[in-house]
Amino acid sequence: MRKRIIRAQTGYRIVAIDDEIGIIDSLSVVLRKNGYDFTGFTDPIEAIESIRQEHYDILILDYLMNPIHGDKVVEKIREFNRDLYILLLTGHKDLAPPLETIKELDIQGYCEKSDKFEQLLLLVESGIKSIVHERTIRTFRNGLDRIVSSAPEIYQLQPPQEIIRRALPQVISFSNSNDIFVMVDDPLKLFDDEKESIFVGIGKYSSENNFFPDKLEPAIIEDIFKVRTTMQPVYKKDGTIILPLSIEYKESLGIIYIENSSIEGSDEILKLLEIFTNQISASLNNSFLHSVVNKKNEELNIAYEQLRTRYVDTIEVLRKAVDARDIYTRGHSDRVSYYAVEIGKILNLSDAELELLRVSGIFHDVGKIGISDDILLKAGKLTDEEYDEIKKHPLKGAQILSALSTFKEVIPIIKHHHERIDGKGYPFGLKGEEIPLYSRILSVADAFDAMMSDRHYRKKLTLDQAIEQLITGSGPQFDSIIVSKFIGLLSNYDKIAFESESSY
Repeated sequence: MRKRIIRAQTGYRIVAIDDEIGIIDSLSVVLRKNGYDFTGFTDPIEAIESIRQEHYDILILDYLMNPIHGDKVVEKIREFNRDLYILLLTGHKDLAPPLETIKELDIQGYCEKSDKFEQLLLLVESGIKSIVHERTIRTFRNGLDRIVSSAPEIYQLQPPQEIIRRALPQVISFSNSNDIFVMVDDPLKLFDDEKESIFVGIGKYSSENNFFPDKLEPAIIEDIFKVRTTMQPVYKKDGTIILPLSIEYKESLGIIYIENSSIEGSDEILKLLEIFTNQISASLNNSFLHSVVNKKNEELNIAYEQLRTRYVDTIEVLRKAVDARDIYTRGHSDRVSYYAVEIGKILNLSDAELELLRVSGIFHDVGKIGISDDILLKAGKLTDEEYDEIKKHPLKGAQILSALSTFKEVIPIIKHHHERIDGKGYPFGLKGEEIPLYSRILSVADAFDAMMSDRHYRKKLTLDQAIEQLITGSGPQFDSIIVSKFIGLLSNYDKIAFESESSY
């Protein structure tokens, strides 16, 4: 039983498992020469425990080993680690496991053993690129999730100093900097001849460190003036970032100054910072206009409309991100919205009720933004724990929309769109007419579009098969009257399908 460890400078850790020490030694030489951190094992059991305890980026392993083969090693690893990138080595391609096994265990690639390692090095380099890409996507998704999670707190009506203090932890997490200050115009001095500023800083710019705005260096003041004049962010090589805060019509409100930032995946993190800065701007704008409501009452209404629009835009981005995460669900929310409105028309609902249905359909799955890709895109059957996570999305969606009163009537519709007539739905197990009418409509529209779309775990149904499923579910799962009305609409499905795709 031998273990070989090589430390290197790339930042990526590779672990290899092969019961032939010669292969381990060869891999250590080749991978070390190419700058990788390498750990090798001849004992699969010992390797599994090491992977459980430590972080590795790529696993290279032999298929035929004692006491267990490579596919069994991967099976055990996948029980606790779904992120590890895995490359399989085989003595001969005929000895590789079946393609179904490779897909099921999420093995990213394999190659035959050889005295030359060019193919393996290319696979490793490709794996590193995939890892970087996946981390970038995860970073952006997690960042959006943090922005949405912080929205209800930041959008509370409160003094500007408190808004800034509550926003700073997110700025720190995005920028990896502890030396930050925010400087904005004092709303109570906006109409005076000499404007005054509100200054909130942390780290070296904290008042606890006896720092005050009049101590700012001339070069910093010059950069701030440039940003406030052009309303364009500044990014410097030394890690300094200056972001503009604006009120309506792109007028300058102030700036966020970040010193010594340490940002990886720069473009994505900078985009998240800009999105969050817009959120802070909207919240500060709302707070400021409430502070001067007696002088400019009309601006208060404009600010709230901007707040609503920006928050809706953020949620719109998120719900599109949910659809776009999976090629099979792109456009799902728009189609559900269309079907729901068409059902509402047959039920003679008013224009206001149809608009409520339309908005509810668009945002019905926004709560899925917080569900990991491992669960949402899983091709096989979900575990009980994974399904429980999926079932949280109606409540998560309701929570995200709860920050604005605009969505007051939408929230219960989204919250109950997975309830069933027989009471076996979720999240509350409501029965029959305990379920809001609009939720019952949305349930039928949602289920039909799911049936008519390809998914990871099955192919889409034909129209006749989908109608048969609706009829089968009529009564236990779906409102029978709604199903009957909807099936009548489907007699002209070609027209409906065309309109559902072209209306959005």
